[in-house]
Amino acid sequence: MKISWWQWLPFWRWRVIGATESADEVPDRLPRNAVTLVGDADRIKWIVFDCPCRTGHRIMLNADQARHPNWTLNQLPRLTISPSIDSRGTQRRCHYFIRNGRILWAKDSDR
Repeated sequence: MKISWWQWLPFWRWRVIGATESADEVPDRLPRNAVTLVGDADRIKWIVFDCPCRTGHRIMLNADQARHPNWTLNQLPRLTISPSIDSRGTQRRCHYFIRNGRILWAKDSDR
């Protein structure tokens, strides 16, 4: 997957920057506030992005409705992912919502 130069410009809101058929094709580095979709045109399998806490860990959310747990993605009017994202690492917990292209941190997050 190739990322255009203009997608590296700083954006305030979260957005989808592209799609690929394989998770191996997702670049190691993604633009800030950017989401990549993995799957085909008929069915999204994964939602991939770098955690908004900016410590460098990658988030991969299952979007396949046949597997649980799964997340849904809505791009209109702005990017919304449901339900919340709760990433528990060894040293921190990142719990947040992406609603209307913005991050809403949960109170139990360690950010």
